[in-house]
Amino acid sequence: MTTQPRSRPALEGVASAGRTLTLLSAFRKGDDAVTLAELTARTGLVKTTIMRLAISLEEHGYLVRLPDGAYRLGAELLRLGSIYQQSFRVEAHVMPALERLVAETGESASFYVRSGDRRLCLHRVDSPHRLRMHVRQGDMLPMDNSAIAQVLRLFEATTPPPAATIAALPLYTGGERDPHVAGMATPVFGPGRSFAGALCLTGPVTRLTREAARQAAAILRRTADELTRALGGAMPPGG
Repeated sequence: MTTQPRSRPALEGVASAGRTLTLLSAFRKGDDAVTLAELTARTGLVKTTIMRLAISLEEHGYLVRLPDGAYRLGAELLRLGSIYQQSFRVEAHVMPALERLVAETGESASFYVRSGDRRLCLHRVDSPHRLRMHVRQGDMLPMDNSAIAQVLRLFEATTPPPAATIAALPLYTGGERDPHVAGMATPVFGPGRSFAGALCLTGPVTRLTREAARQAAAILRRTADELTRALGGAMPPGG
């Protein structure tokens, strides 16, 4: 007699847990305290539901109810955020993205951040070609007029670049720092559209020509989008 395998029961989320998470997600950057009326408007939940959820959240340290009846986030969220930051390794997401770029384009791929008046090569995967730009992880380079430095300056500025500039990404330059080297770069973002760094391709100008860069642009943009989502970010409007 053949025993039929038992199917796994379909699982559904708990409605009350979903409402609780909706309430917590209603708090936004810049909020000090949020009134009950504003939380109702932001979540679509009725006031009595919010008040019941808030009691449990207060007991566990996720919310604090102020004397005027408004709410602010509690210290337990800070503790969890600290744990998340310690466990979240940017390298674990950046390196696979760089490896995919090299596999698809044949050029060296790097991830740069700004360090004062210089740019730091934080992560890198070299091209398989013998003729390539020799930069290592940890190398500091000047904030020149290369595509990489331009992206770092544009997106670390207090005022965001215009939508037309974002739509024109990635930027391409040839021979700016070295007459034999070309590069193209585009930004990557983290939570809250915070600028995380510049994702770039570099190669000899004889191989990474403007035409080759145009062909690789879609690959670089797609990889930057995927990495941004992996880091919990979102591309700015126009991107």
